Amino acid sequence: MNLYQGIKNFKIEVPKNVGTILRILEENGFEAFAVGGCVRDAILGRTPDDWDITTSALPLQVKEIFHKTIDTGLQHGTVTVRLGGEGYEVTTYRIDGEYSDGRHPDSVEYTANLIEDLKRRDFTINAMAYNPSVGLIDAFDGIGDLERKCITCVGDAEQRFHEDALRILRAIRFSAQLGFEVSKSTSEAIKELAPTLEKISAERIHTELEKLILSPHPEKLVVAYESGVTAIVLPEFDRMMECEQNTPYHRYNVGEHTVEVMKNVPATKVMRWAALLHDVGKPAKKITKDGRDHFYGHAYAGSKMVPEILRRLKLDNKTIKLVTRLVECHDDRPMNTKLGKTPEAVRRSVHKIGKDLYEDYLNLVYADFQGKSDYGKEAGFEQYLYVKEQYEQIVENHICTSMKEMDISGKDLIAIGCPLGTKIGEVLEELLELVLKNPENNRKEYLLEKAENLF
Repeated sequence: MNLYQGIKNFKIEVPKNVGTILRILEENGFEAFAVGGCVRDAILGRTPDDWDITTSALPLQVKEIFHKTIDTGLQHGTVTVRLGGEGYEVTTYRIDGEYSDGRHPDSVEYTANLIEDLKRRDFTINAMAYNPSVGLIDAFDGIGDLERKCITCVGDAEQRFHEDALRILRAIRFSAQLGFEVSKSTSEAIKELAPTLEKISAERIHTELEKLILSPHPEKLVVAYESGVTAIVLPEFDRMMECEQNTPYHRYNVGEHTVEVMKNVPATKVMRWAALLHDVGKPAKKITKDGRDHFYGHAYAGSKMVPEILRRLKLDNKTIKLVTRLVECHDDRPMNTKLGKTPEAVRRSVHKIGKDLYEDYLNLVYADFQGKSDYGKEAGFEQYLYVKEQYEQIVENHICTSMKEMDISGKDLIAIGCPLGTKIGEVLEELLELVLKNPENNRKEYLLEKAENLF
């Protein structure tokens, strides 16, 4: 085996199957290393999602050595080796040709030199390789950048981004996931080449953007704004960042407030997208009077924008529907109705929003408070706590807030002579009104008696 200048006292625990693949390739006269993100994560003490292997063996040689393989990317030198019920991508050392489409190399040339292969990778922290017998191969100071908590391109940043413009967004995504800063040279290249993201598909943009907002540091979205990235991938966020909120309830502009809300909701897909877009309607609804900014109807306006934005980014329909509902209701306050601070007001709020979404609604309202001024946090927070307490009582006591939870059904109405058609729904609606006013009314005998007087 060609021994590179590895850091031999650097030990990483590789999974048994990965070690087996490396050993078998070596025993057959080839070089083989775990490479890329798995090495980075192992060094950071994180559990890698998968383990990629790079080798001097050609794809057909890999197929000859291992009994179970899948041709997952032969044109780029990749064969998936099946071992122990798992699949491991094994890729031949390669040198990429020109990237005329800004994503894929026009040609691939195999090489026998590991360093040449590592040169083509995106960031120094992803360009390290490891083999238990050789140690760590770190030709571009990936370890140094991990210690400095820095995202730096391998070699010339502009060249890396010209090869694949998505790396521009990936740099910021990695900084958000790891809590790192982007190096000066890489940042300058991002600002210069951000417009080239226009050539990247919405599906790939969606994947990276979602990883960013689901990360421990969604506030890095502001870096994307300052770099000109969101102007291409999410221009609505730019408008939020440029929309001031001159009101005692707020101390941030709309975009900055949005980031604070994102930081305070659970890191789930629906919640982070809802937090990101909850105030997307504010720029269009902003009016200034009496020296203050107002955003009347912004929640409804935002709910009309959300489906278009998320469809553009190729999100799934279920997520789009849930996020749209949350955006539309996020500014609802049950206490502001004529019923005031009463259990019935909360029951009607749960009926309107839905039990399936109410906990998410409460989480979003809480986070919304956390993103306001000190005055804004205090104003109405006591009412929020009351609503939360009442909702918990509704759940614990199985209190009816929807038609499907009533102790009566359409079949019951038909059995006592209710006309078929729309009348059944009308009667059920009126009966639900009685239950929402008083949960004790949710008894079949009582509801049947009342129903007979409604048709």
